[in-house]
Amino acid sequence: MLRTLARQIGEFKLTAIISPLFMIGEVICEMIIPVLMGQIVDRGIYGGDMGFIGATGVRMVIVALGGLFCGMMGAYTRAKASAGLARNLRKAMYENVQRFSFSNIDKFSTSGLVTRMTTDVTNIQNAFQMLLAMAVRAPGSMIVAMCMSFYLSVRLASIYLVAVVFLSIILVFLMKSTTRYFKRVFEKYDALNESVQENVSAIRVVKAYVREEHEISKFEKASANIYRMFISAEKRVVTIGPLMTATVYTCILLISWIGAHMIVGTGGVSTLTTGELMSLLTYCMNILMSLMMVSFIFVMITMSEASGRRIAEVINEESSLKNPEHPVMEVPDGRIEFDHVQFAYHTESAEPVLKDVNLRIEAGESIGIIGGTGSAKTSLVSLISRLYDVTEGSVRVGGTDVRDYDMEVLRNQVSVVLQKNVLFFGTIYENLRWGNPEATEEECRRACALACADEFIEKMPEGYETRIEQGGTNVSGGQRQRLCIARALLKKPKILILDDSTSAVDTATDAKIRRAFAREIPETTKLIIAQRVSSVEDCDRIIVMNDGRIDGIGTHEELLRNNAIYREVYESQTGGDRDFDEKQ
Repeated sequence: MLRTLARQIGEFKLTAIISPLFMIGEVICEMIIPVLMGQIVDRGIYGGDMGFIGATGVRMVIVALGGLFCGMMGAYTRAKASAGLARNLRKAMYENVQRFSFSNIDKFSTSGLVTRMTTDVTNIQNAFQMLLAMAVRAPGSMIVAMCMSFYLSVRLASIYLVAVVFLSIILVFLMKSTTRYFKRVFEKYDALNESVQENVSAIRVVKAYVREEHEISKFEKASANIYRMFISAEKRVVTIGPLMTATVYTCILLISWIGAHMIVGTGGVSTLTTGELMSLLTYCMNILMSLMMVSFIFVMITMSEASGRRIAEVINEESSLKNPEHPVMEVPDGRIEFDHVQFAYHTESAEPVLKDVNLRIEAGESIGIIGGTGSAKTSLVSLISRLYDVTEGSVRVGGTDVRDYDMEVLRNQVSVVLQKNVLFFGTIYENLRWGNPEATEEECRRACALACADEFIEKMPEGYETRIEQGGTNVSGGQRQRLCIARALLKKPKILILDDSTSAVDTATDAKIRRAFAREIPETTKLIIAQRVSSVEDCDRIIVMNDGRIDGIGTHEELLRNNAIYREVYESQTGGDRDFDEKQ
């Protein structure tokens, strides 16, 4: 974990190294000032030497300015280094997530990834900034102050040593007892983010079913879990403050009492000056405050350890799909072959999702795919563009195993319109050009005409410059589907897959889109997943899926005669003689 996080410091490594050096300079300046103050008291005030007071005062100002400069530069460099580390961590995670296969994405929840890129990274940033500020300053200040104290008085410095050992034992005990709480608390953030994300994305459903109170209750429960965890941890952490304060005042009382006797001396012989006592009292605060800083470092490390591990998990996760060493860079045509294919989403699954699938589709064919919910229709087509890899067997496109292609080349030639249609914030033109960034306005308009999207776009006041809200909330479901189809067509693919992507479109428009496909892109292999028989009955062949197997394949008429599942679906939608949708 530490090695993974350290690699992300990157170009800020020099800044991170310089920052502690400035802290050392600041500590040295702070340690010199008490000595100069003691000299002013002993030689200047008691000795009546005003010249010495003035000269020493000038030296104190110079040292103080030096400390100020070192402090300012230290603050700047550690802020820059910690912010840079946070930026690089988010960048590394985001870039790796973009390379994830679907199986990798399934491993991490959306809310979990959001938490890791926000809350967890912030924890690491704060911990790193504190480490740069205190990891050198606190131990350095404590060591230097302790050495100076022993130089002034071994007897009084021994009090500090006993106090430091006592507090160190207590701090180690407290930190160990709080570690388990801080590890668990950040896991609860996932549940909180999941509750918020789910509610905001589905706010219309929440309001439609008047479930606001239920969602508030879910949020309050997740928030209360975090609250209880933090309280349990903080109960232990807050004991450090009173304990530290009690120790500081005890040390001050002991040093003052013993120091006063040493100044007065036995038989009139003084073994300590007033200035040295003042310096020792100052060093007392430095030593114990340094120990307090060290305790804060332990707290931050404890809090950030779980965050660091969660971040490292994402950065170190390797995509289950990788390009071959010498990938094929051209897809010759849209032929598709499934050769004894078996597929499971998880290797430990007891039963595969797809079972011994054998299928050959010629380039330019129009193939309908129908079947009940959970029959593995989407799983079947996901293997073509290599969104997942087969567990056994092979899938070939253009005569070549999909695992031998460069993934970008393959996916540019296999265009998929998914079940969940997603549009992005921006104009219609900008959304269409996700399919082809170089597409001209004429090409965009032609794709929209094929997808029957031009019908509603041209009625909008701003036409193709109309802005789409995030998620496409300002267009209907059917309009969103047609824009997604147009976006896929702009890729000019050799294979076009429509995964139930005309379900929100009326039957007349659906038929019009299919006729346009047959007329305008005859060489493109078309796979149409649908629930409505009317959406696939004109296809060259129709595949009937059932429980991960191909139950039947043929034309509409052949399946009506020979396949019980297809006939049952057809009769349930048409009443046996006409399309179900026409009855509505």
